[in-house]
Amino acid sequence: MKHLRIEAAILAVAIIALGVLFRVAVGDFINKDRSVAVKGLSEQQVDADLVIWPLVYKEVGNNPAAIYETIERKNAEILAFLTQNGIKKEEISIKPASVSDRKANAYSEYTGTERYTASSIITVTSSNVATVRRLMQRQSELMKRGIAFTSEEYGSNQVEFKYTKLNDIKPKMIEEATKNARTTADKFAKDSDSRLGKIKTASQGQFSIEDRDPTTPHIKTVRVVTTIEYYLED
Repeated sequence: MKHLRIEAAILAVAIIALGVLFRVAVGDFINKDRSVAVKGLSEQQVDADLVIWPLVYKEVGNNPAAIYETIERKNAEILAFLTQNGIKKEEISIKPASVSDRKANAYSEYTGTERYTASSIITVTSSNVATVRRLMQRQSELMKRGIAFTSEEYGSNQVEFKYTKLNDIKPKMIEEATKNARTTADKFAKDSDSRLGKIKTASQGQFSIEDRDPTTPHIKTVRVVTTIEYYLED
């Protein structure tokens, strides 16, 4: 009988312990199943550090040789204007002039007197953005010399301002976005009478670089959004 009582007592203790473990396990399972997903934003304004400035103009006429001579003369004037005002020679590239015969085009209904048209493109690629912007405002000086710049069809050969130092600001922006996400998650946890647990999942969104507005393309807005899911605990 004594042995039976001991065995019964051991069995009772085991059942109680099993029940406690079961309740803890159920509690852990429930807690792990509870989570909150939040987003954190980081945004920063930066100045463009690279500018690509195409200077495009056209010439028309009936004598291709004369057109080429005019282009060479005007190209020399443009180069002098650029180099005398702070642009380095290695920052300037000249695309060979392209000449088209408007009468030779089978789909053309051209009946004008000037048969040939030529396009010339001189491109400035520089990290000296401020200097280039000042020269862009002085294009009228070249127009007074008979050099009329134009934009190519369908928006090609437009001025581009770029920001190339994203890697320098990435770590700080990711840190800021993560902190903002945690602040939001903390608020949610407190409002739901919970505590914020460990991170369940996390994903860093793509960085985007956009013009701040249409009138200041040399000022960029850099943005990143992180998505983080936290466990919630009682």
